[in-house]
Amino acid sequence: MKPRRPPRDVRPWLAALTLAVPEPRCELDFRDPFELLIATQLSAQSTDVMVNKVTPELFGRWPNPAAMAAADPTEMEAVLRPTGFFRQKTRHAIETARLLVLHHGGQVPAEMAALVALPGVARKTANVVLGTAFGIASGVTVDTHVFRVTSRWGWHQEKTAEKVEPLLMKAIPRSQWPDFGHRVVLFGRYRCVARAPRCDGCPVAGLCPSVTAAGSGL
Repeated sequence: MKPRRPPRDVRPWLAALTLAVPEPRCELDFRDPFELLIATQLSAQSTDVMVNKVTPELFGRWPNPAAMAAADPTEMEAVLRPTGFFRQKTRHAIETARLLVLHHGGQVPAEMAALVALPGVARKTANVVLGTAFGIASGVTVDTHVFRVTSRWGWHQEKTAEKVEPLLMKAIPRSQWPDFGHRVVLFGRYRCVARAPRCDGCPVAGLCPSVTAAGSGL
């Protein structure tokens, strides 16, 4: 079987996706790069809705890296419990804050290598922070929605996000990497959902091979 790859010309897909999601955005609430970094860490194995419920108290009590670095773990665990894996997330948040103070003057670094050196920060989180907080196109964020939707589009048949990101980076113009990630996340979250995608009226339906296969009875 021929390996699946993104189409040579993605412009029709990008145009259709723009119609489907005209305003790409991150749904995590944040006021600065530090809040976005921590909120994105907390979103692992959780939802943006749940994270947004706990971050007002979290950042109200520990509003900056210096304060969070000195936080009592037991108190923070109680705040983060609803997000799941709260003990690990507490350790990561406190250690991240400590390292920001120790090595970066209490600021979030705008560099991939420095971000992924922080606990609980992989490329996905770093891409979100760099693209959303700093406007830096460092890569394409491949979360569960992006992975699933692009597979449904026939763009890949990979097993891991790490293998999908380079394919998307090669196919999508670099200037559009951050917006593309946000658009596909929102598209997968609200229209191209896992079990019952809303294909009727979808601007991407005319391009999507999954819609064509379903319509032909395959």
